[in-house]
Amino acid sequence: MTPASKAPRTGTRAFAATWWGQAWVDALEASTLDAGRLSRGRTYARKGMVGPITTAPGVLRAEVEGSNPWPYDTAVHLRVLTDAQWDTLLDVIAAQAGRTAALLDGEMPSDLVHDARTAGVPLLPEPAELDPECSCPDWGYPCKHAAALCYATAAHLDDDPFWLFTLRGRTKDAVLTALRTRRQTLTGTTPQTDDAPRSQGVPARDAFASFSGVFSPPASEPVEAASDEPEAAPSPLTTAPPPGAPFTLDDLETLTRDTAQRARGLAAGHTATLTGTPLEDAVRLAASGIAEGWFHRLVRATGLPALEFARLVRARHHGGPTGVAVARVPLTPDPAAMAAARTALLNPDNADSTARAVRLRTWRNRLTADNEGIQIRLGPDNRWHPYIREGHGTAPEWWPCAPATADPVAALVAARTAVTRLTD
Repeated sequence: MTPASKAPRTGTRAFAATWWGQAWVDALEASTLDAGRLSRGRTYARKGMVGPITTAPGVLRAEVEGSNPWPYDTAVHLRVLTDAQWDTLLDVIAAQAGRTAALLDGEMPSDLVHDARTAGVPLLPEPAELDPECSCPDWGYPCKHAAALCYATAAHLDDDPFWLFTLRGRTKDAVLTALRTRRQTLTGTTPQTDDAPRSQGVPARDAFASFSGVFSPPASEPVEAASDEPEAAPSPLTTAPPPGAPFTLDDLETLTRDTAQRARGLAAGHTATLTGTPLEDAVRLAASGIAEGWFHRLVRATGLPALEFARLVRARHHGGPTGVAVARVPLTPDPAAMAAARTALLNPDNADSTARAVRLRTWRNRLTADNEGIQIRLGPDNRWHPYIREGHGTAPEWWPCAPATADPVAALVAARTAVTRLTD
């Protein structure tokens, strides 16, 4: 089962790191008074018993393990929006310049949800909207398997708020296409064809000035009177690059989103990307989901073997910038933290660790169970990064396999789950 669906081991609020993910959990927990089934669902989600989750308009689906040797087919339904409600929601998104950029940056603006609800469009689920379905014989509503699916979904919503849009009836691509169309209508432009004359460009200063409405002027500059006209929202790129260019429109959109994300981070005071090495920046860009051709260019630019670069990209995906550092070199950890982790992993009262015996070898920041082909590494962020041994021949390699977690037991279980999936 997928370790990506796992969550921290304690607390009902631990399943979501964002306010909109927690709103999803709140909607689930407000839909029933059966605290026992919710508790079992949380346990199932924490143990990685929820399989890969698929989302489609109006429904989430996954296989969820239970007491039987085969998993149950589990689904959660959510009412899709009408066409009229979608028109209203798209107007709400386009009403402010930064909303599309925030969504592409993985953030759900709270004012967007509030304005949509005020206009009669429920983007986040209401307490009675989540409709569970499961092949198990449990009569609970929801049963523990459907509850586990909902809890595991919260982490996915944290990572990509567009999951909510898909559940409400339209995919991410459909939403972005509709927003492009609105932008073209607002600006009176149409997509440029190959036969159309191409713009020779404008000076950078003039281009920046065209977006002056989005930014606040310096204190030394006068503030112009506010216009009664609504401000048009910027949209993703709509003009294809010239024929023969070594990049595509998707490449440009990826780089634009990356630039917007970094700019938002800098504006918020996160300056770490300013001091990163070229290798760290290449790994960061590759982990953002660029096209395969760009991935290979980055490999060549770094001079690393392709597998080594891919390992760092996977480490970045699971553990962020710290994950890359953990993958590259062994670290010298706090001995007390290592001792506490060993105690937790070898504790016979810990239900998660006694599924089978644990035989650990300690070296630097790494605890390795050689007989199982799994390893967890303590990072400078005080999180445990799960690894498994992959590859064939005489020299298999250690690969990151699941998100980092503060709990060493959860990290060990995630690594074991990854090994099971690899060998199935």
